[in-house]
Amino acid sequence: MAVSYAFTGLPVSDLGEALPWYERLAGRPPDLIPNENEAAWRLTDSAWLYVVHDPERTGKALLTILVEDLDEHLADLSERGLRTGPIDEAPGRFRRAVFTDPAGNTITYAEVLSS
Repeated sequence: MAVSYAFTGLPVSDLGEALPWYERLAGRPPDLIPNENEAAWRLTDSAWLYVVHDPERTGKALLTILVEDLDEHLADLSERGLRTGPIDEAPGRFRRAVFTDPAGNTITYAEVLSS
């Protein structure tokens, strides 16, 4: 099965609280606001992230985004006021840093290492 696009949703209970946080995470306002309950950011040509008002599912999402240079990406996020805990590493496999949004959803940025 070939996958052409990914459209990943993160449920929040307070969209007004979530939007500024995700704008800092993405480094810009949403690329798309289809209705009063959703906002979406285009991450790549074929990957989107969206935040949706969905109180029943709030705080249960897990998302991992692969980046080429984790240190550079974390420095950019730090400049926008987002901080992570320590970087976790599996030598020769990956390095990762975990963020938690205001709703409790987990967003992990990871760099795949060459073995």
